[in-house]
Amino acid sequence: MIDLGLRPYEEVLQIQRDLVAARQADAIADTLLLVEHPDVITLGRSARRENILTPGDIPVLDIERGGDVTFHGPGQLVAYPIFFLREEERDLHRYLRGLEEAVIRTLADFALPGARRPGKTGVWTADEAVPRKLASIGIAVRRWVTLHGLALNVNTDLRRFAAVSPCGFDSSVMTSMERELGHEVSLAAAKISLAGHLGQVFGRAGLHPVDSG
Repeated sequence: MIDLGLRPYEEVLQIQRDLVAARQADAIADTLLLVEHPDVITLGRSARRENILTPGDIPVLDIERGGDVTFHGPGQLVAYPIFFLREEERDLHRYLRGLEEAVIRTLADFALPGARRPGKTGVWTADEAVPRKLASIGIAVRRWVTLHGLALNVNTDLRRFAAVSPCGFDSSVMTSMERELGHEVSLAAAKISLAGHLGQVFGRAGLHPVDSG
């Protein structure tokens, strides 16, 4: 695992693409990037531009992941698995459910129940009456090597989501671990937890924290 700290989105996108090429050439092992981004809005392949509401000076980028519009900002833990999917793993619905499972297990480590909602990729609070979204997921795959991934709201400033209709929802649907638990959450602890659970769910050993320097 490589912890990139706080890095601009476009810089990390290029890092992902370079690592994907290296993984396709079998020059590196499966790798996990963890990062926070400065404020940025990204549009996936199925994005509707009307879901960008009041971006102001927030950069807006079109990218190759699946999904609609989303927001990234400080306090949000973003995970980009660069994994070569083995033959028996080449089911993208299964891969998405695996990402959700890793997030649900991470939330459980902090005594916060997480849940899926049928037909709505991502991870939500377990409150069936008023479910709120904790994590968004959007992926891409190139020659069976994954890129992009998931964004878990740890201590994210939820007011920033008002710039968009995230994944087509009203911004009020978004929540964070901090909001649900009533206190700030250690981002370092969340990184360790998420990396460990991604390793367990996908059978990838060695996803331990390593500072990028």
